[in-house]
Amino acid sequence: MFFSFAATAGDKTKVGFIYVGPTGDHGWTYRHDIGRQDVEKHFGDKVETTYIESVKYGPDSERAIRAMAKSGADIIFATSFGYMEPMLKVAKEFPNVKFEHATGYKQSKNMSSYGLRLYQARHVQGVIAGMMTKTNKICYVGAFPIPEVIREINTYYLGAKSVNPDVDIDIIWVNTWYNPGREADAAKVMIAEGCDMVAQHTDSPAPLQTAEKAGVLGFGQASNQYKFAPKAQLTATIDNWSPYYIAKVQAVIDGTWQSGDYFGHMKDDVVQMAPFTNMPEDVKAFAQKIKD
Repeated sequence: MFFSFAATAGDKTKVGFIYVGPTGDHGWTYRHDIGRQDVEKHFGDKVETTYIESVKYGPDSERAIRAMAKSGADIIFATSFGYMEPMLKVAKEFPNVKFEHATGYKQSKNMSSYGLRLYQARHVQGVIAGMMTKTNKICYVGAFPIPEVIREINTYYLGAKSVNPDVDIDIIWVNTWYNPGREADAAKVMIAEGCDMVAQHTDSPAPLQTAEKAGVLGFGQASNQYKFAPKAQLTATIDNWSPYYIAKVQAVIDGTWQSGDYFGHMKDDVVQMAPFTNMPEDVKAFAQKIKD
Protein backbone atom coordinates (compact mmCIF):
# COMPACT_ATOMS: atom_id res chain seq x y z
CA MET A 1 0.00 0.00 0.00
CA PHE A 2 1.41 3.36 -1.00
CA PHE A 3 0.16 6.46 0.67
CA SER A 4 1.46 10.01 1.11
CA PHE A 5 0.26 13.51 1.67
CA ALA A 6 1.19 15.84 -1.15
CA ALA A 7 3.95 18.32 -0.41
CA THR A 8 2.32 21.68 0.20
CA ALA A 9 3.48 25.18 0.85
CA GLY A 10 2.72 26.62 4.24
CA ASP A 11 1.88 24.69 7.36
CA LYS A 12 -1.39 22.93 6.65
CA THR A 13 -2.94 20.60 9.20
CA LYS A 14 -3.02 17.14 7.65
CA VAL A 15 -6.12 15.09 8.36
CA GLY A 16 -6.52 11.42 7.39
CA PHE A 17 -9.52 9.09 7.33
CA ILE A 18 -9.64 5.28 7.22
CA TYR A 19 -12.92 3.93 5.82
CA VAL A 20 -14.36 0.43 6.12
CA GLY A 21 -16.42 0.70 2.94
CA PRO A 22 -16.52 2.67 -0.30
CA THR A 23 -17.45 6.34 -0.14
CA GLY A 24 -20.32 5.54 -2.50
CA ASP A 25 -22.06 3.07 -0.17
CA HIS A 26 -24.79 5.68 0.49
CA GLY A 27 -24.63 4.73 4.16
CA TRP A 28 -21.98 4.72 6.90
CA THR A 29 -18.84 5.57 4.94
CA TYR A 30 -20.72 8.01 2.73
CA ARG A 31 -21.70 10.02 5.79
CA HIS A 32 -18.17 9.97 7.24
CA ASP A 33 -16.86 11.26 3.94
CA ILE A 34 -19.39 14.09 4.00
CA GLY A 35 -17.83 14.95 7.36
CA ARG A 36 -14.39 14.99 5.74
CA GLN A 37 -15.65 17.24 2.96
CA ASP A 38 -17.19 19.58 5.52
CA VAL A 39 -13.80 19.83 7.24
CA GLU A 40 -12.34 21.01 3.94
CA LYS A 41 -15.16 23.51 3.41
CA HIS A 42 -14.84 24.86 6.95
CA PHE A 43 -11.07 25.28 7.07
CA GLY A 44 -10.26 25.89 3.41
CA ASP A 45 -6.54 25.96 2.68
CA LYS A 46 -5.67 25.59 6.36
CA VAL A 47 -6.10 21.83 6.07
CA GLU A 48 -5.34 18.98 3.72
CA THR A 49 -7.46 15.84 3.96
CA THR A 50 -7.15 12.41 2.46
CA TYR A 51 -8.72 9.00 2.91
CA ILE A 52 -8.29 5.31 2.19
CA GLU A 53 -11.54 3.44 1.53
CA SER A 54 -12.57 -0.22 1.85
CA VAL A 55 -9.81 -1.04 4.35
CA LYS A 56 -10.13 -4.55 5.79
CA TYR A 57 -9.81 -5.26 9.49
CA GLY A 58 -6.59 -6.78 10.80
CA PRO A 59 -3.14 -6.36 9.22
CA ASP A 60 -4.47 -4.26 6.32
CA SER A 61 -5.87 -1.63 8.63
CA GLU A 62 -2.73 -1.55 10.75
CA ARG A 63 -0.63 -0.98 7.64
CA ALA A 64 -2.97 1.74 6.38
CA ILE A 65 -3.00 3.62 9.69
CA ARG A 66 0.79 3.34 10.03
CA ALA A 67 1.37 4.51 6.45
CA MET A 68 -0.86 7.52 7.06
CA ALA A 69 1.02 8.40 10.25
CA LYS A 70 4.40 8.03 8.54
CA SER A 71 3.26 10.27 5.71
CA GLY A 72 2.79 13.27 7.97
CA ALA A 73 -0.79 13.14 9.25
CA ASP A 74 -1.45 15.34 12.26
CA ILE A 75 -4.72 13.57 13.11
CA ILE A 76 -6.20 10.29 11.84
CA PHE A 77 -9.81 9.16 12.12
CA ALA A 78 -10.43 5.41 11.83
CA THR A 79 -14.13 5.02 11.27
CA SER A 80 -15.07 1.45 12.17
CA PHE A 81 -15.12 -0.75 15.28
CA GLY A 82 -12.61 -3.29 13.99
CA TYR A 83 -9.88 -0.66 13.72
CA MET A 84 -9.63 -0.21 17.48
CA GLU A 85 -6.77 -2.58 18.33
CA PRO A 86 -4.68 -1.77 15.23
CA MET A 87 -5.02 1.96 15.89
CA LEU A 88 -4.15 1.53 19.56
CA LYS A 89 -0.98 -0.29 18.53
CA VAL A 90 0.06 2.31 15.93
CA ALA A 91 -0.74 5.20 18.30
CA LYS A 92 2.01 3.99 20.64
CA GLU A 93 4.53 4.26 17.79
CA PHE A 94 3.61 7.86 16.89
CA PRO A 95 3.16 9.85 20.13
CA ASN A 96 3.00 13.19 18.28
CA VAL A 97 0.10 12.14 16.03
CA LYS A 98 -3.49 12.38 17.27
CA PHE A 99 -5.61 9.27 16.70
CA GLU A 100 -9.40 9.03 16.78
CA HIS A 101 -11.37 5.77 16.71
CA ALA A 102 -15.09 5.58 15.92
CA THR A 103 -17.46 3.34 17.94
CA GLY A 104 -14.75 1.81 20.12
CA TYR A 105 -14.16 1.94 23.87
CA LYS A 106 -10.38 2.17 24.31
CA GLN A 107 -8.34 5.35 24.64
CA SER A 108 -4.70 6.25 25.25
CA LYS A 109 -2.75 9.47 25.76
CA ASN A 110 -2.93 10.25 22.02
CA MET A 111 -6.00 8.22 21.01
CA SER A 112 -9.64 9.17 21.55
CA SER A 113 -12.82 7.23 20.90
CA TYR A 114 -16.03 8.70 19.56
CA GLY A 115 -19.51 7.73 18.52
CA LEU A 116 -23.09 8.91 18.21
CA ARG A 117 -26.15 7.85 20.20
CA LEU A 118 -27.71 6.39 17.09
CA TYR A 119 -29.87 4.17 19.27
CA GLN A 120 -31.98 7.27 19.95
CA ALA A 121 -33.15 7.38 16.33
CA ARG A 122 -33.40 3.60 16.27
CA HIS A 123 -35.83 3.68 19.19
CA VAL A 124 -38.09 6.01 17.21
CA GLN A 125 -37.88 3.60 14.27
CA GLY A 126 -38.92 0.78 16.56
CA VAL A 127 -41.97 2.69 17.73
CA ILE A 128 -42.97 3.27 14.11
CA ALA A 129 -42.42 -0.40 13.23
CA GLY A 130 -44.51 -1.54 16.20
CA MET A 131 -47.38 0.69 15.13
CA MET A 132 -47.15 -0.08 11.41
CA THR A 133 -46.58 -3.85 11.30
CA LYS A 134 -49.52 -5.94 10.14
CA THR A 135 -47.89 -9.32 10.76
CA ASN A 136 -46.35 -8.47 14.17
CA LYS A 137 -43.09 -9.69 12.70
CA ILE A 138 -40.29 -7.15 12.26
CA CYS A 139 -36.76 -7.96 11.15
CA TYR A 140 -33.20 -6.71 11.22
CA VAL A 141 -30.25 -7.21 8.87
CA GLY A 142 -27.24 -7.06 11.19
CA ALA A 143 -23.60 -6.70 10.17
CA PHE A 144 -21.60 -8.01 13.14
CA PRO A 145 -22.68 -8.70 16.77
CA ILE A 146 -20.59 -5.86 18.22
CA PRO A 147 -21.82 -3.60 21.07
CA GLU A 148 -23.03 -0.78 18.83
CA VAL A 149 -25.13 -3.05 16.60
CA ILE A 150 -26.56 -5.04 19.51
CA ARG A 151 -27.44 -1.83 21.33
CA GLU A 152 -29.41 -0.55 18.34
CA ILE A 153 -31.22 -3.86 17.83
CA ASN A 154 -32.22 -3.80 21.50
CA THR A 155 -33.55 -0.25 21.35
CA TYR A 156 -35.36 -0.91 18.07
CA TYR A 157 -37.09 -3.95 19.55
CA LEU A 158 -37.88 -2.22 22.85
CA GLY A 159 -39.36 0.70 20.92
CA ALA A 160 -41.62 -1.66 18.99
CA LYS A 161 -42.63 -3.56 22.15
CA SER A 162 -43.51 -0.31 23.92
CA VAL A 163 -46.45 0.20 21.53
CA ASN A 164 -47.12 -3.39 20.46
CA PRO A 165 -46.53 -6.16 23.02
CA ASP A 166 -47.28 -8.84 20.40
CA VAL A 167 -44.41 -7.91 18.10
CA ASP A 168 -41.56 -10.34 17.47
CA ILE A 169 -38.18 -9.78 15.80
CA ASP A 170 -35.98 -11.85 13.49
CA ILE A 171 -32.29 -11.09 12.96
CA ILE A 172 -29.87 -12.32 10.31
CA TRP A 173 -26.15 -11.61 10.68
CA VAL A 174 -24.51 -11.09 7.30
CA ASN A 175 -20.95 -10.69 8.67
CA THR A 176 -20.16 -7.77 6.41
CA TRP A 177 -20.69 -4.02 6.51
CA TYR A 178 -21.11 -3.65 2.78
CA ASN A 179 -22.23 -6.39 0.45
CA PRO A 180 -25.45 -5.40 -1.33
CA GLY A 181 -26.15 -8.92 -2.59
CA ARG A 182 -25.79 -10.53 0.81
CA GLU A 183 -27.75 -7.75 2.50
CA ALA A 184 -30.59 -8.14 0.00
CA ASP A 185 -30.65 -11.93 0.40
CA ALA A 186 -30.99 -11.62 4.17
CA ALA A 187 -33.92 -9.27 3.78
CA LYS A 188 -35.57 -11.59 1.24
CA VAL A 189 -35.38 -14.56 3.62
CA MET A 190 -37.02 -12.69 6.50
CA ILE A 191 -39.68 -11.12 4.28
CA ALA A 192 -40.53 -14.61 2.97
CA GLU A 193 -41.01 -15.68 6.60
CA GLY A 194 -43.55 -12.92 7.26
CA CYS A 195 -41.48 -9.85 8.12
CA ASP A 196 -43.14 -6.63 6.93
CA MET A 197 -40.80 -4.06 8.58
CA VAL A 198 -37.17 -4.18 7.44
CA ALA A 199 -34.47 -2.51 9.51
CA GLN A 200 -30.75 -2.82 8.94
CA HIS A 201 -27.33 -2.09 10.38
CA THR A 202 -25.46 -2.58 7.12
CA ASP A 203 -24.34 0.11 4.76
CA SER A 204 -26.04 -0.22 1.38
CA PRO A 205 -29.67 0.59 0.47
CA ALA A 206 -30.16 -3.03 -0.67
CA PRO A 207 -32.39 -4.21 2.23
CA LEU A 208 -34.64 -1.18 1.81
CA GLN A 209 -34.81 -1.70 -1.97
CA THR A 210 -35.66 -5.36 -1.33
CA ALA A 211 -38.47 -4.25 0.97
CA GLU A 212 -39.91 -1.99 -1.72
CA LYS A 213 -39.83 -4.77 -4.33
CA ALA A 214 -41.68 -7.04 -1.91
CA GLY A 215 -44.30 -4.42 -1.10
CA VAL A 216 -43.27 -4.02 2.56
CA LEU A 217 -41.73 -1.12 4.47
CA GLY A 218 -38.41 -0.29 6.07
CA PHE A 219 -35.84 2.19 7.29
CA GLY A 220 -32.78 3.80 5.76
CA GLN A 221 -29.42 3.42 7.44
CA ALA A 222 -26.88 6.18 8.24
CA SER A 223 -28.19 8.51 5.51
CA ASN A 224 -31.49 9.43 3.92
CA GLN A 225 -32.03 6.60 1.41
CA TYR A 226 -35.50 7.73 0.32
CA LYS A 227 -34.46 8.14 -3.32
CA PHE A 228 -33.59 4.43 -3.50
CA ALA A 229 -36.96 3.24 -2.17
CA PRO A 230 -39.50 6.09 -2.10
CA LYS A 231 -42.45 3.75 -1.57
CA ALA A 232 -40.81 1.82 1.27
CA GLN A 233 -38.76 4.17 3.45
CA LEU A 234 -40.57 5.25 6.59
CA THR A 235 -37.62 7.29 7.87
CA ALA A 236 -33.87 6.88 8.24
CA THR A 237 -31.15 7.53 10.76
CA ILE A 238 -28.78 10.23 9.52
CA ASP A 239 -25.29 10.29 11.01
CA ASN A 240 -23.93 13.84 11.23
CA TRP A 241 -20.21 13.54 11.94
CA SER A 242 -19.26 16.99 10.68
CA PRO A 243 -19.46 18.94 13.97
CA TYR A 244 -17.19 16.47 15.72
CA TYR A 245 -14.63 16.35 12.93
CA ILE A 246 -14.50 20.12 12.66
CA ALA A 247 -14.14 20.52 16.44
CA LYS A 248 -11.31 18.00 16.73
CA VAL A 249 -9.38 19.40 13.77
CA GLN A 250 -9.78 22.86 15.30
CA ALA A 251 -8.37 21.51 18.56
CA VAL A 252 -5.32 20.19 16.71
CA ILE A 253 -4.82 23.56 15.04
CA ASP A 254 -5.17 25.36 18.39
CA GLY A 255 -2.95 22.90 20.24
CA THR A 256 -5.78 22.02 22.64
CA TRP A 257 -6.54 18.46 21.50
CA GLN A 258 -7.08 16.05 24.37
CA SER A 259 -7.84 12.36 24.51
CA GLY A 260 -11.34 11.41 25.61
CA ASP A 261 -14.57 9.65 24.70
CA TYR A 262 -17.40 11.38 22.84
CA PHE A 263 -20.96 10.09 22.52
CA GLY A 264 -23.02 12.58 20.49
CA HIS A 265 -26.67 13.23 21.36
CA MET A 266 -29.73 13.89 19.22
CA LYS A 267 -30.22 17.24 20.99
CA ASP A 268 -26.91 18.39 19.47
CA ASP A 269 -28.18 17.64 15.94
CA VAL A 270 -25.54 15.00 15.34
CA VAL A 271 -28.12 12.18 15.43
CA GLN A 272 -30.69 13.16 12.82
CA MET A 273 -33.66 11.52 11.15
CA ALA A 274 -35.08 11.71 7.64
CA PRO A 275 -38.67 12.98 7.25
CA PHE A 276 -41.43 10.58 8.26
CA THR A 277 -43.04 9.22 5.10
CA ASN A 278 -45.37 6.41 3.96
CA MET A 279 -47.22 6.35 7.27
CA PRO A 280 -50.60 7.62 8.58
CA GLU A 281 -50.72 11.04 10.20
CA ASP A 282 -51.38 9.61 13.68
CA VAL A 283 -48.25 7.44 13.47
CA LYS A 284 -46.25 10.39 12.18
CA ALA A 285 -47.47 12.59 15.04
CA PHE A 286 -46.67 9.98 17.68
CA ALA A 287 -43.24 9.32 16.20
CA GLN A 288 -42.50 13.04 16.28
CA LYS A 289 -43.58 13.18 19.90
CA ILE A 290 -41.19 10.35 20.81
CA LYS A 291 -38.39 11.97 18.84
CA ASP A 292 -38.96 15.31 20.57
